[in-house]
Amino acid sequence: MKKHIAVILSGCGVFDGSEIFEATLAFLAIEHNESTYQCFAPNIPQAKVVNHLTGEEMVGETRNVLVESARLCRGEIKDLNELKVEDFDGMILPGGFGAASNLSDFATKGADATINEDLYKAVRSFADVKKPVGFICIAPALIPLIYKKGVQATIGDDEETAAAITKMGAQHIECTVDDFVADLVKKVVSTPAFMLAKNITQANTGIENMVTELISMCE
Repeated sequence: MKKHIAVILSGCGVFDGSEIFEATLAFLAIEHNESTYQCFAPNIPQAKVVNHLTGEEMVGETRNVLVESARLCRGEIKDLNELKVEDFDGMILPGGFGAASNLSDFATKGADATINEDLYKAVRSFADVKKPVGFICIAPALIPLIYKKGVQATIGDDEETAAAITKMGAQHIECTVDDFVADLVKKVVSTPAFMLAKNITQANTGIENMVTELISMCE
């Protein structure tokens, strides 16, 4: 049966927003599973703007997360505040540094991170009614900020990031690039993607498998 998935974006571009390949592969995997999606993003300023040609921060330039995220989905996007849990069967959060700097401040504060309040409310609304949520790449760092202690999560095998996630209260499980970790009790799934992937093909395998698992969890 066709499912409807909310996809939460954090900008456009690996260094200051959503990782473009991961977001696109998530869209494709959803459709491969004969389901549909709607994109959302918070209507807030980006934490920083990065020149993706040089990798340098563009000091003094500002961009809006919702406006930049619209680039990734041909303008078909809504303000995160418009998301209603009853309209969807599941949720997916692609990675990219936007997840760690726009949706949270994990990029600068690590284990002491806080999460965007609107995002917290949105994901908790899914958790409270036991609808599955998937996290890709660095986005799993948000999991312990939303779910109770002991929730299973993975970012692959990066020791420093895994240690921070563990300190925050999650149970980090090492994972290969083509696999995923599923907490079947809390209905949380995560996959490393470009935390480990060397190319788009490797990232695709793990994302496809994770999305297939997430949709199978939808009631």
